[in-house]
Amino acid sequence: MEQTEIKNGLVLLAEPFMRDPNFTSAAVLLCEHTEQGSTGFILNRPLDISVRELLPDFPDFKAPVFLGGPVETDTLHFLHRYGHILNDAAEVIPGIYWGGDFGQLHALVEQELISPDGIRFFVGYSGWGEDQLRRELEQGSWIVADMHPNYLFKSRPTGLWKEIMRNKGDNYGVLAEMNTVGMWN
Repeated sequence: MEQTEIKNGLVLLAEPFMRDPNFTSAAVLLCEHTEQGSTGFILNRPLDISVRELLPDFPDFKAPVFLGGPVETDTLHFLHRYGHILNDAAEVIPGIYWGGDFGQLHALVEQELISPDGIRFFVGYSGWGEDQLRRELEQGSWIVADMHPNYLFKSRPTGLWKEIMRNKGDNYGVLAEMNTVGMWN
């Protein structure tokens, strides 16, 4: 396998026969990679719940909520395109930001300065310890792709794994068609 540079903004596509049910057919956006570990969010696990059901004090807001991963499922995270108006947001790639000042987010939503189609919320996250992701890549557990903001904000989540796989080219398109076991496709 060729050596992959692990960096923020990559999409990790679960290999077609991944046995870990947490990641079957998963497309994970890698948002942080350091020597201590890595953090990302599963982009294709929509949940049938509203932000307000999770946070009763939050305004009634129709932004989608996803299962971000199996780690700390009692936490709520958000990816968005509002880094220019939301303090402390970390740029993942141009056009996608992670987190920021939650109190300010609340106020911006109340003022209708943030649109539901420009933000996604995530319950929990996907995490890897020191060198764990590197080992999983070397073992072939993940196929790496480049992220595009449309994958997050425009694509249909339930078809995202196949879409990204097909966008990698002919050989990967064949793999996309092989993966019919995932309940999330």
